[in-house]
Parts: sequence; C-alpha cells; structure tokens
Amino acid sequence: MRVTEKCDVYSFGVVALEIMMGKHPGDLLASLSSSLMMDLQMLLKDEIDQRLRPPSGELAKAVALVVTIALACTRNAPDSRPTMRYVAQELSANKLACFSEPFGMLTLTKLAGFQK
Repeated sequence: MRVTEKCDVYSFGVVALEIMMGKHPGDLLASLSSSLMMDLQMLLKDEIDQRLRPPSGELAKAVALVVTIALACTRNAPDSRPTMRYVAQELSANKLACFSEPFGMLTLTKLAGFQK
C-alpha cells in the first residue's frame, strides 16, 4: 500500500462518519464496500448517533451533507475519492444538501451515489 493524499481523504471520511454515528463505522464501511450495497436500504436516520435527538430542518440537511461527503471520501477506489480541497470547499460553501425525500427516508445508498 502506498501512502497518498487519497489515504488522508479516506481517513477524514472515517472520522466524519465516526462523529456522525457515535461509533467507529467499521461494519458500515464493510457493508458499503460489498457488492450487496445496491440491495441495502439502510436509512441515514438509523445509522446516525441514536443517543441524540433526530435532526430536523437545516441541521438535518447539514447532517446529510456531511455524511454524503464522508461516504465519497471512503469510496473503495482511491481515484474516485474527492480531494481535500474539494471537501473543504463543500463544507465551507454553506450550501446544504437538497433531497426530494424527507430526512427520515434518506438511504445511505442514495447518499453514496448508488442509484437503484
């Protein structure tokens, strides 16, 4: 394994998911990397830290944005991961994710960009 900038991007994604989930995302990442990802309909609301109240309004959009970026950072293929410059720009742009589904119906499949 070669250490590259894409390793740092992956590590950022893992830490961001860990913060959102309240635990290490090891099992989640294993599920995401399996070929079964297209069949998984894991709801975002079920994967975020259950010790906290479910987010609503602008906070829900911010959570969805951070998880979407974190999932992009943890893609299997390093070349398909964003750069840290892109990640920083997206996080500081103050533009929140817009989804047609309510927060409670968002799936990790959709956030990871795997459309069924």
